[in-house]
Amino acid sequence: MAVAELSTSYTKTTTGLRSSQLSLSSASSRFSDHFRRSFRPVPRTLISTISCSVASDQVQTPIPVQAETPKGKSECYGVFCLTYDLKAEEETKSWKKLINIAVSGAAGMISNHLLFKLASGEVFGPNQPIALKLLGSERSLQALEGVAMELEDSLFPLLREVSIGIDPYEVFQDAEWALLIGAKPRGPGMERAGLLDINGQIFAEQGKALNAAASPNVKVMVVGNPCNTNALICMKNAPNIPAKNFHALTRLDENRAKCQLALKAGVFYDQVSNMTIWGNHSTTQVPDFLNARINGLPVKEVIKDHKWLEEEFTEMVQKRGGVLIQKWGRSSAASTSVSIVDAIKSLITPTPEGDWFSSAVYTNGNPYGIAEDIFFSMPCRSKGDGDYELVKEVIFDDYLLNRIRKSEAELLAEKRCVAHLTGEGVAFCDLPEDTMLPGEM
Repeated sequence: MAVAELSTSYTKTTTGLRSSQLSLSSASSRFSDHFRRSFRPVPRTLISTISCSVASDQVQTPIPVQAETPKGKSECYGVFCLTYDLKAEEETKSWKKLINIAVSGAAGMISNHLLFKLASGEVFGPNQPIALKLLGSERSLQALEGVAMELEDSLFPLLREVSIGIDPYEVFQDAEWALLIGAKPRGPGMERAGLLDINGQIFAEQGKALNAAASPNVKVMVVGNPCNTNALICMKNAPNIPAKNFHALTRLDENRAKCQLALKAGVFYDQVSNMTIWGNHSTTQVPDFLNARINGLPVKEVIKDHKWLEEEFTEMVQKRGGVLIQKWGRSSAASTSVSIVDAIKSLITPTPEGDWFSSAVYTNGNPYGIAEDIFFSMPCRSKGDGDYELVKEVIFDDYLLNRIRKSEAELLAEKRCVAHLTGEGVAFCDLPEDTMLPGEM
């Protein structure tokens, strides 16, 4: 009987599509410097040390097969190198065409929740196969391998491809959705202007990569803060992608506002509708109780304590993240991932009649008189085609307008701070105050 002893670097052989033998990389495999291997099921060989108790002439020597290394591809991972090479006649009739979803900051806590929601079919539906293209950094690459391993072990039928890499020009190739989560957190002593510059450089580069490599109609969701101005920078560096395709996430603010109104009114939160967050994702944001409704009635008719609405409500929404950190010692990664899911589903599902949702979008052509050429959270509706239109039937009073103007002024000041990243000349930073949301420092 032959006994083989394998070293810690081993080769695992499996039967792939059409019964051809393919080699799976082990969990401890290391990647090449350029992270460029095939997405398709091509044979690969790992070198292993094997010693046997039989004579050498009794052992068949395997013939190594050299796999081609196509340029411009990020590294496929493990079992996902074998899958989704279906021919037209083999496709499940109920399945849609595979879509490519790129995620930056893919080894972070928000992504740790989000990726499994995407892979399960919760976001795009039970008949929508997806490919995940995960962007990390040199420092997070090993963690990114761990993420890919967990996705492998979860056996999601709809997850047909996973690729990981650190070059956005490769990872964003053919992306149809780009969820830009990764950003540098604000450290002790860092000014907001410094954070704008550091993260602005990241989003300028990612905008250029999307412009060069992604699908021309890619939908971009910017989560990394300061997300409004990061979305502006990203959009300005991607002139071939329609400006309307860019969003900055304010859905978590909307969800928090709905929760507080429901608690005050003594109803469940699904009875709260028409909730708008106006402006910047900062302490100048404006949760709009004037146009919101509870059980179909204006909020001010249901909640008679108008002083609470004007003074406490907004502050509670703004400080929710900070309170959560004090209670739990962690940031709101899970609820942020849920809000990203909500934001995507609001664009790919028709908006219920009479309702709307919040998203920070490009202001050019807006009907509210808000300054153009910034990203400002406003009420939106969608037909479920990935596009949106701004809601026109909203009302304003002096209280709401004054607060909208304050958030508008802040975003215009942020825009001046990053002029060197948007192609608009020399930057000049005159931010009036520090408006970073508690919990994001």
